Amino acid sequence: MPRRLLAALAAFAFVTPSLAAQAVPTPQEHFGFDVGADRELANWDALTAYFERLAQTSPRLTVDTLGLATAGSPFVMLTITSPANHARIEELREIQRRLADPRLVSDESELERLLDEGRTIVLITHGIHATEVGASQMSASLAYELATSNEERILEILDNVVVLQIPSLNPDGLQWVADWYNEHVGTEFEASPLPWLYHFYTGHDNNRDWYAFTQAETVLTVQGAHNAWHPQIVHDVHQMGATGARIFFPPYIEPWEPNVDPALTTAVNQLGSYMAAELTAQGKKGVVINGVYDAYSPSRAYMHYHGGARILSETASADLATPVNIPARRLGPGLNYDARQRSWNFPEPWEGGAWGLPDIVAYQKAGALALLTNAARNRRYWLENFYGINRRAVEKWDSWPDAWIIPADEENEAGVRYALRSLVMADVEVHRAEVPFTADGLDFPAGSYVIPMNQPYASFANTMLEVQHYPDLREYPGGPPLRPYDVTAHTLGYLLDFEAIAVDGPIDASLSPPISVPDFDFRLPAHLVGPAAPRVALYKSWQEPMTAGWQRWVFDQHAMPYDTLHDADIRAGALASYDVLIFQSQEPSSIRDGFGPGEVPAPYVGGLAGQGSDEVRAFVRNGGRVVAVEGATEYVAELFGLAVRDATSRLSGSEFYIPGSLLRLELEAGSELTEGMRSEVAAWFWEGSRAFEVSDPRVRVAARYGSGDPLLSGWAIGGQHLEGEPAILEADLGPGSVVLFGFQPNYRGQSMATWPLLFNAIRK
Repeated sequence: MPRRLLAALAAFAFVTPSLAAQAVPTPQEHFGFDVGADRELANWDALTAYFERLAQTSPRLTVDTLGLATAGSPFVMLTITSPANHARIEELREIQRRLADPRLVSDESELERLLDEGRTIVLITHGIHATEVGASQMSASLAYELATSNEERILEILDNVVVLQIPSLNPDGLQWVADWYNEHVGTEFEASPLPWLYHFYTGHDNNRDWYAFTQAETVLTVQGAHNAWHPQIVHDVHQMGATGARIFFPPYIEPWEPNVDPALTTAVNQLGSYMAAELTAQGKKGVVINGVYDAYSPSRAYMHYHGGARILSETASADLATPVNIPARRLGPGLNYDARQRSWNFPEPWEGGAWGLPDIVAYQKAGALALLTNAARNRRYWLENFYGINRRAVEKWDSWPDAWIIPADEENEAGVRYALRSLVMADVEVHRAEVPFTADGLDFPAGSYVIPMNQPYASFANTMLEVQHYPDLREYPGGPPLRPYDVTAHTLGYLLDFEAIAVDGPIDASLSPPISVPDFDFRLPAHLVGPAAPRVALYKSWQEPMTAGWQRWVFDQHAMPYDTLHDADIRAGALASYDVLIFQSQEPSSIRDGFGPGEVPAPYVGGLAGQGSDEVRAFVRNGGRVVAVEGATEYVAELFGLAVRDATSRLSGSEFYIPGSLLRLELEAGSELTEGMRSEVAAWFWEGSRAFEVSDPRVRVAARYGSGDPLLSGWAIGGQHLEGEPAILEADLGPGSVVLFGFQPNYRGQSMATWPLLFNAIRK
């Protein structure tokens, strides 16, 4: 029997909530321990089994499998609300759809009816980072309380709120981390790190995917939760380091991304402050607001461009499920607060001491219940504010153009389709012109894509298509930069190598209905296809960096044949079977040494130092090619004695700082690396990137950073220090060769503009 039908039948059964609660198993009864207990972790198999039992025994809760995660785990969402709301769940979803698009609301009387009859929709997402183990454990405790409690506060929540709960945004990683921990608990490796990425491709970067939508888990969440329900509030439950505050809530620090509606900013501020006030009133110390985290990058905040308030909570961590002891002397300052000092945004410091999983789960659950209480008691406000944000978007902000146009004659059709996939998946309405037309004095051919800016999610389109001008924020006037939490640029046209044009005025053309999400076909260049293609190996350390995971993702999307080689494979002579070896961005010490003895079990110890490095030298001596990116270039340069160094390494942060921006790259003619490319593209530069200083006659320059100011989008301090400096190097070393990338040619699976440079470097 379908679960939703089962829930509907249960809602009409003449069973009081108190009697139903008696049949609902407690977490302790199901797991054999209280979730959140020290040194106990429930894995994903156990958690999903528990949610099934809750759905079978409580009329307040249903479970839906939205699809499969990357490695095949079921990706589930719980819907928790009163039986009465469950009985009209599709009606509530329809009300929300209309409030999300004011063009569907006929008049004020209909609006009043929708506001009266609607419910606050709250999405709570847990455990996107699998080593932040508290959130997914807490999800079971929160679900049980909402499914069984008859406290007045809980009943008020159930009557006024539809809670959508995704217990893990990374169920594969949760299973791996829990199983690894449970295997080693009670041994010397009890809290040892997982020796592979805890998301198959992206590791920690899986919460940087909320506009490119590259990963299965992101797509399932966007399509199955965000776009299906348009929540007014999204609570994203995380953990952070152990030596600062015990928990963070918004307000965020500066800056906010400028396309976010001001009413959403103030909604976030009031809700985060309310949560902090509740926890402090409960006697929970170490609560900070307005610290550490900003609200700039849409890669972390899809909901801010869809009318939803994103409440990030970050709770101090332990060693997975192993408790820690933090002496007061280890507590220290963070951005905009000091964990040792009382301040307006940190009014009651935590004094240090024991901290463990029970504390983490208690703080997180208290935060979630505070948020749900606010959502219930202010139901009308949340619905009205949500509608107002979307109405202002439909009416079009004065600062927005009237439309964005992507001309039909773009050279990089694949980049256009990649961008259209992102826009349309984000519910942006994109039309195709059926005839040639003129707009804002410019002529456009038939088939051009038109994105009107008087639509509910125009803010998403504008932030993805415009150029970013990140503010020059300093710790004090003339001082070092105030570090952004993430990157400062996301202009799709530069990342994906196409042109989008902002126009004002009417568009006098016949337009198609909004297009559907286009298919996207990754295609390899000809030299990487067929029996003559090079045999490619990608280095896969037991300390694999996220950049290598993203590289595997791009190769897999292209169906490119390659193998990953661990340290032991290379030490054992495996390189003899390959033509090209790729080192993605990784610190030289990590490549050489890897994990040390006692950090992880013996099979995962060590790196390439000694025999492994000798094998890499022999590989090139025998005709192989090594391609290295960013930090790995230092390892390769040392290995082959190349007189190459980072030209910016001597500069202070006040003189030179690029935290994640798009720069102009000038390509040298005549290099095989630049074949088939224009003379300029946009390159991704961040803290791990470098410009080269070369004093070696064997080394040739294949690309340089742009003359003049190379900044295209984002933020750069001292960009003039890069002017004309080498960005890609190549060198023949006997029969073999090396290629060194100073910047990241594959930024989070997005920088299609520079993929051809990397593919061109992969040659026999």
